[in-house]
Amino acid sequence: MKLKTLLLGAIASTAFAPFALADGHEGERGRDGEVKIIYWQAPSILNPYLSGGTKDIESSAVVIEPMARFDQNGSLVPYLTDEIPTVANGGVSEDLTSITWKLKEGLLWSDGTPVTSADLVFTAQYCMNPEGGCAQLAKFEGVESVEAIDAQTTKVTFSTAKPNPYGPFVGGQSPVIQAAQFADCLGARAPECTEANFGPIGTGPFVVTDFKPNDVITLVANDNYRDPNKPAFASMTFKGGGSAEASGRAVMETGEFDYGWNLQLAPDVIQKMAQGGKGVPVSAFGALVERLEMNLTNPSPDLPAETRATVAEPHPFLSELAVRKALSMAINRQELVDVGYGDAGRPTCNLVPAPALYASDNTECLTQDITGANALLDEAGWAMGADGVRAKGDVRLSILYQTSTNAVRQDFQALIKDYWSQIGVETELRNLDGSVFFGGDPGSPDTFQKFYADVEMYANVFDGTDPQAYLAAYRCGNEPKPSSQWQGENINRFCDPAYDAMIDELAKTGDLEKRGELGKAMNDMLTKDSYTIVPLVDRGRVSAHANSLGGVVLNVFDSETWNVADWYRTGN
Repeated sequence: MKLKTLLLGAIASTAFAPFALADGHEGERGRDGEVKIIYWQAPSILNPYLSGGTKDIESSAVVIEPMARFDQNGSLVPYLTDEIPTVANGGVSEDLTSITWKLKEGLLWSDGTPVTSADLVFTAQYCMNPEGGCAQLAKFEGVESVEAIDAQTTKVTFSTAKPNPYGPFVGGQSPVIQAAQFADCLGARAPECTEANFGPIGTGPFVVTDFKPNDVITLVANDNYRDPNKPAFASMTFKGGGSAEASGRAVMETGEFDYGWNLQLAPDVIQKMAQGGKGVPVSAFGALVERLEMNLTNPSPDLPAETRATVAEPHPFLSELAVRKALSMAINRQELVDVGYGDAGRPTCNLVPAPALYASDNTECLTQDITGANALLDEAGWAMGADGVRAKGDVRLSILYQTSTNAVRQDFQALIKDYWSQIGVETELRNLDGSVFFGGDPGSPDTFQKFYADVEMYANVFDGTDPQAYLAAYRCGNEPKPSSQWQGENINRFCDPAYDAMIDELAKTGDLEKRGELGKAMNDMLTKDSYTIVPLVDRGRVSAHANSLGGVVLNVFDSETWNVADWYRTGN
């Protein structure tokens, strides 16, 4: 049966080896004192269902967990279950319309109460509630029902055959939350549950004792963690804020912290820091793409709050394909790589640059074409003004371009502003604190979801090696909006029924070759066909850890804190 190809081939062949501690280091829980982590984008909330920000997903991951994760090779490994469901073991139905998860025996929440199938059912209800706004709704794409078979067993049923059923409860973006704690937090009330959102009861190795949003989280070892020998650390300080440079120095030069995340710095800067002798950088390539999102809606502050940056108001000039394409054509991606990443970056035209099965051969954007961009705008009727800025009627090509505060991103902004000035586009630059920009606060005007700008730049990535849920984010109706508390993954408000049809087709296609063809076509529709998303750089992930911190395994397919239970102090 062709629909089984994905399950039995691409996933099952590599995904289900038992998860083992990287170093074999064992001993008493809490034996190694304190571990200190620094993220220069500070966590704002500890609930990934209410934030698409990586820093919120990764800080949550030390507290709340999914049924399974993806390891450093992109293979599935069990966490709250003993075995990954497959067709072969009966966990996935023969017709691929359901998957059944079975919890480990004796699994406890950090408050000592049992974890049951009711918690999985509730988690699905929480994210899928039509009156709420779930930042990870694409993980539940195609789910028809989630039911408790018994206290340990949960069955997820899909509306059609699902060759890749590993969406709900899989990966750091889709953890299980406690039904009792979040019972009064459904729908529109979700953002109001501050105590639960800032201190979730979890199954992970650590428990929150204090959380200061956009600053610091203090945690202690979970006394009810399922492995009596883990975590090795009695406490954790998870510090947020500052800069990538300060984070790198704090790990590799001063030794103040044990782990520094996402060192988005020029390669020579990282190399110099490593000479400090206190720590080492670690890196790996996955599918993380620094890109520009074009706002297809009007962000003007002159509009009413209920229609600003919503599909009710099209953008005055970015809704025009010729403008979006010209903006892309003007960019020198190789120069961006040289300035910002060196060997840790590669120019790309793809939103999904990996794995190879889904990587389009789209290379047109790799050659900068200022002359062609100018000709395109001329042809589209955008006349160059005496001030060097193009206009059509009373509409000027004047862009507000925002991103988070980071040295590399500000270098990119300056370069891109210069490229665009050469084609008659005026650009105002704005940079925002990453904790706020990626925070997801529905009351803030400065979040990337709200998108009160014309163009914004950031990077994110999908769990594992299959981009189905990632590409499904761009479904019509999945855009952030007032009725969803400004949650939603369709950041640029893209909507095309033909694209939605491909989302549905990908969801039920099992043949790997056909899945690859569909994935490439969807990538191309978002990028080279519509220029709604303008990819810039395929970024390698670079972080750093102290010489004395053992057990670290950099993972670009899930959270970087995915195996924090296995970290320990060495004699270095």
